[in-house]
Amino acid sequence: MKKVHVKAGGSRDYDVTIGRGVLDRCGELLSPLFGGGKIAVITDTNVAPLYLERLKCSLMRAGYEVCSFAFPAGEQSKNLSTLSDILEFLAESKLSRTDAIVALGGGVVGDISGFAAGCYLRGIKYAQLPTTLLAFVDSAVGGKTAVDLRAGKNLAGLFYPPVAVIADPGCLSTLPGEILADGAAESVKTGVLSGEELFSLVEQGKIMENAERIIELCIDYKAKIVALDEFESGPRRLLNLGHTVGHAIELLSGYSISHGCAVSAGIAIITRAAARLGICCYADCKRIIAALKACSLPTETHFRAPELAEAALSDKKRSGSKITIILPRTIGNCELVEIATSELCGIIEKGLCPLEE
Repeated sequence: MKKVHVKAGGSRDYDVTIGRGVLDRCGELLSPLFGGGKIAVITDTNVAPLYLERLKCSLMRAGYEVCSFAFPAGEQSKNLSTLSDILEFLAESKLSRTDAIVALGGGVVGDISGFAAGCYLRGIKYAQLPTTLLAFVDSAVGGKTAVDLRAGKNLAGLFYPPVAVIADPGCLSTLPGEILADGAAESVKTGVLSGEELFSLVEQGKIMENAERIIELCIDYKAKIVALDEFESGPRRLLNLGHTVGHAIELLSGYSISHGCAVSAGIAIITRAAARLGICCYADCKRIIAALKACSLPTETHFRAPELAEAALSDKKRSGSKITIILPRTIGNCELVEIATSELCGIIEKGLCPLEE
C-alpha cells in the first residue's frame, strides 16, 4: 500500500492511498476521517453490480449506516438533472452535516458526487473511490468537481477537495478495453507533461502491465501541480493539454465520443500544430502520436477546424477575446500560450493533417 499526499491548503490536505485490496478496507481507512454516522454511496449502473456490495460491507463493518444511489452510466448523465436527483436523494435519506458521501466509479461519478457534496447543506465530507484508469490517474485527484451544460463540458462546478482518495488497482481488471483506453489517454498526456520516466512507460502501449507504476507516477505529478496551483490560475492549466480541442470534439459529437478518445485526438492535433509552428520538434511530435496509437487511441477527427474552433469558444480557458492553449515543446516541457480567439481556427487547421513521414 502506497500513499501520496496532496496539499490542498491546511485542513484541506488529503492522502491518496493506492493498493490492491484497499476497496475492502474502506471502512477502516475512512473512519478516522469521517467519524461516525451515515454514508451515502453514489455510483452508476455499470459499477454498482461490480463493487457496491463489497464497499457497503466494508463500511458497515466499520459501523456506518449506508444508503446508495446509482444513476445511468455515461457522460450523458453528467448534468444538472442528475445532480438534482442526487441532492434530493441525500435530503430524503436525511444526511446531516456530520454524514458523508463516497463516490464509487469513474470520472463522471467522481465529478458529480463531489459537486453534490460541495452543494448539499453548503458542504459535507466526501471521499473518492475511483474504479477506472482515467479516474485513478486524473479526475479523482485535485478536487475539481463539475457537471456539463448544454453549451459545453464542465461549465458548472466547484473546487472542493475530498477528504481521501482510495485507489484499488484491482478494479482495473473489470474494465472494457475502450474504457481502459480513456485512461490511457490521460496517462499519455501526463507523460508528455512530466517527462521520460512516465512517458517511456506509456509509449509502449502496455498499460495494464505497468498500471500500478503508471498510476503512482500520474498521481504524484498531479499532486505536485495541485500543491502549486489549487485553483487553476497558473501551472495547473498545463493539465488541460489536448483538452480545448478534446472538449470541442466531445461537444460536437453529443458526447458519443468518449472523453479519453476526444482528448487523445486533441493532444495529437495540438502537437502536430506545435510542430508545424516550429515549437515542438518533429521527433517528439512523432513519439507522442505513436504513443497514442500504441494505446489504441485516435489521433484524428472528422470535425473541421471552423466548427472545432467555434465549439472551443465555450471552453473554461477562454477569457474574453483570448484563450490559453497548451503547446508541447519537448516531452517533459509544455507551455501555456495565450492567443486571440481569432487565431484558434488556424492553429487547429495546422494540426488536422497528418505529418509527412
